[in-house]
Amino acid sequence: AGHVSPMAALLIGLVAGVICFYGVRLKFKGGFDDSLDVVGVHGVGGIWGPLATGLFATVGGQGLLAGNPRQLGIQLLAVVAVGLYCYLVTYGICWAIDKTMGLRVEEDQEMAGLDRELHGEVGYTF
Repeated sequence: AGHVSPMAALLIGLVAGVICFYGVRLKFKGGFDDSLDVVGVHGVGGIWGPLATGLFATVGGQGLLAGNPRQLGIQLLAVVAVGLYCYLVTYGICWAIDKTMGLRVEEDQEMAGLDRELHGEVGYTF
């Protein structure tokens, strides 16, 4: 906060809205199961924010547009490091869950609806 000018912040927000919109649409082209649009919103927006700071920073490290290409590299390195960390930790958690109680339910339970199969209730009446 406070590292970019107000006009740059408006531009960053505008670009974030556009790229997150298209990031959400990618799941349909790729056939990804992302019912909450987490990757399209938080992933794409979470990558754009630090990179945009590396472009537009005017306080502290000075961004690329202020004549400091090194800051964009630092921001990119941080994005890669955080992405790798998140991947490894998530992989470890999913591995542990898969080995203990499993990541998926049986296909017949999924098709019947988990509210009914696991709780004996109907979640939605259509």
